[in-house]
Amino acid sequence: MKKILCFGDSNTFGFIPGSGKRYDEKTRWTGILKQNLHPDFNVIEAGCNNRTGFVLNPENEELTGFLALPKYMSNDIDVLILALGINDTQLFYSTDEEIITQGIEKLIGIAKNFNPNIKIMLVSPSCLDENVLNGFFSFQFNKNSIEKSKKLADIYKQAAEKYKLEYLNLDEYVKVSKKDDLHYEEKEHAVIAQILTERILREY
Repeated sequence: MKKILCFGDSNTFGFIPGSGKRYDEKTRWTGILKQNLHPDFNVIEAGCNNRTGFVLNPENEELTGFLALPKYMSNDIDVLILALGINDTQLFYSTDEEIITQGIEKLIGIAKNFNPNIKIMLVSPSCLDENVLNGFFSFQFNKNSIEKSKKLADIYKQAAEKYKLEYLNLDEYVKVSKKDDLHYEEKEHAVIAQILTERILREY
């Protein structure tokens, strides 16, 4: 049985827009993926609300991607799905293209140190839009955040090409909920799960 580690932020965790609760295993994309791929794959869910990928989150190590990832890694992880980065655009962090590029490459390096043959899929998040500035999470994002979020897809794509990794741009398939302009509704989780299921069965 191959092992797949889904490592990401609140949209990997399954944060429900509007309520702040968590989608159940039959609804969040990681849970659906687990059901779709059983019994040939063991899907490990490792999403965390407010997790950054490339910058130090002052709350704790679990919320800092490059510090938390090694805790979930092992040499028997066959596939790593990296789905984070939107929290690094928050107004609290002075991220730029160089920091994001170095950050995503650092996560790739951490994974390959555990298993040089690991298959990695980089998943870039849906872009922020102006609505987030007026919603529940307006205290975390500003106009610079929106512009930074629009650059993530190209940075991830370039990293995927450089290291010969799989790449998925979620913004091409799903949009965030109008309830909070940051998280996905049930139907978007279903779409994400279906795309990933097809990719994994085809590639791995």
